[in-house]
Formats: sequence, structure tokens, C-alpha cells
Amino acid sequence: MTTVWDTAERKLGQGDIAFVADLGIALADRYGSSAGQIWQYRSVFDHLLRLLTTTSGQEHVEQALRLVSAASPGNRKLARYAASLLADGQTAKDLAIPFAGGSSRAAASEELRACLVQELVLRGVTIVESPAIEAWATSPHWRHHPLAWLPLELFAIEEAPPLPSYSVGGSSYSMPYGPQDGPGVTLGSVTHLPQVTDTTTEEFSKAAAAAVANWAEESNGRSEAGTYDLGESVETEALAGLLVTLGLECLNGVGPRKRLALSSCRPEHAWRMLFAAASTGGAYNNGVYGAYGRLAAWRSLTALSGASTTAPVGEVERNIQECDWYSFGAATKWFERVAWDIGLVSVAPGARRIAVLAATDTD
Repeated sequence: MTTVWDTAERKLGQGDIAFVADLGIALADRYGSSAGQIWQYRSVFDHLLRLLTTTSGQEHVEQALRLVSAASPGNRKLARYAASLLADGQTAKDLAIPFAGGSSRAAASEELRACLVQELVLRGVTIVESPAIEAWATSPHWRHHPLAWLPLELFAIEEAPPLPSYSVGGSSYSMPYGPQDGPGVTLGSVTHLPQVTDTTTEEFSKAAAAAVANWAEESNGRSEAGTYDLGESVETEALAGLLVTLGLECLNGVGPRKRLALSSCRPEHAWRMLFAAASTGGAYNNGVYGAYGRLAAWRSLTALSGASTTAPVGEVERNIQECDWYSFGAATKWFERVAWDIGLVSVAPGARRIAVLAATDTD
């Protein structure tokens, strides 16, 4: 396998960029549908794709697109991954190529283009400054695509999204979550709590957990979500005590010996946690990458804030900003307390509705 890598790198260094794509396409033709089950093939293919995407240049972009298009047409997961690699390793000018058309080598699926637009937005690229990309991104033919709901610029809540950094040999990224430590909250100091009505629905639970769904589906994770109406406003100092009374599995056992860590956080921090969880995944998977990670984070925050799923994203963002947000954690048997722990609470304006999301994963 290393011999193949060395050959590809030598050819690339000699300027034979097409050879790298040709090799990947030949491997795909040779192994066909069984390729995904052969780890050696996956490793070689990934190395070839990274050689092309992490080396800047127009022809590298064209050959990377040719490789993805020819080797695995219709593979949505590969399209998401390739878009993330390209956006990290190439200039916005060269990435306008698949949107301009006119070159068979620059052919790209609609899914890859849609992902690439959002990956560029996440990296602060001003879409309107690239006429070819803007013309495609604002055209009506793809308005029913799920990613079309997302804006073509970042909102304030999305400041400094935690994005991966790719190289030929690997990748790195930050994880803005984990076991929440620090001083626990004393639960016995509040004597009066508002009456609670559990209003959790299956639809809400699914939407709230959108950002961490990949933890449960592809790794060892699990999540828990709930929404509750209160008979009267809950005071900030009573929130921890209220959480413990909700019957949440993640807080089972919290008491004098196992205390709840609860702290106020900005909505920007909540978005960062959910985006990282969705885009980079849990212990044993790679997530859904940037474009769909952005969408999943917004879906979770939309549900937790009580906004309508059919509302424009600007209205949703205002709703999120109007809520009070808290992060929490506890040393219970439910939380794995390794590296992948999330606990979020939103308190709606008026403090008579709260929503909770907890997630955990382990290796």
C-alpha cells in the first residue's frame, strides 16, 4: 500500500496530476461495489483524494472532481467529504470551476456543489464575490434542496465555527464540549418549584437531537431530549433543582453526592457544540461534515428554542437569541465522561418553557 502511495506522490510531484485520478478510478473499476468493504482500498482512495484536494491549484480541483464523479457517482457521503476537503485545501477562485461549467473534468454533482457552497460560507468566503458560485447558489432549480434553507453568509451566532484542518496524512479539529466539571449546584436550597407539564413529542425529540444523531447511528452514543411547559416562571437559581425533577435518565442519581454542574452560556457556544458534534462526529465516525453539520446544528437549536421548523432562518436566529441558554453535566452512569458529552438547556422568554438536550458517546 505504501508503494502505491509513494508512486502517486512521485507522479504528482512530477506534474502528472491526472495519473492520481486515473489510479483512483482504475481501483474503483477493479473492485466495484465491493470496494467499500476493503479497508486497503478505502485507505488508498482516501490518500489519492487528499493528494489532489490538499494541493492547491486549478488542475488539482478538476482532477479531484473527476475522481469523485467517476469512482463513486451518486455517493452523497463522498460528496460531502470531498466538499469539505476541497473547501479547506483550495482557493475560492479555483473552486468556482465546478459552478462555471464548460469542462468535463470539472463535472460535479448537484449534491457536491450544494455542500461546497456551504463549506465555503463556513470558511468566511463571500459568495457574492464569485459570480459563478452566486449564480448557481441563488438559482431557483435547487431551492428544494435541504441546504437551500441555510443563508449564504454566517449569522452572528455562528462566529468562528470549529472546522477541521486536513493534510495528506490526517486531520485535526477542536471539540468544544466534554465532561462539564466545576462546582456543582446545591439542590436543596430551593423549596418551591413550578408545576411542570411534559410536552415532549417524537417530532421534537428527533429535531432536537439532529446534531447528535450520528453519534447514536454510527458510533456508541445516545441522546435524550425533552420540552416542558411550566405553571409559572422558573427563577435562575431554581433551574438546577427543576432539571433534577424532570425524570431525565441522564440525571438519574443526582443528589447530595452526585451534584449537577450547571452554567450559563451564550447561544454562540450552544451552536458551536452542536455544529462540532454534527460535523466531526463522535468516537467512531466522521460526522456529516460542514454543510450538513451546519444544517443539523440549526435544526437542533430551532427545536430547542421553540421556533417553527418552517420559519425563515433569520426568524429562527432571533428566537434563539431571545432564549437563555445553559450547559450542564453530572457524573452519572448515563454520561460517559470521556470526551463526547453535551448537556444543553434553553429557557424561553418569560421562563415558562424549557427544553433539554443531552448526548454522550464513548470509544
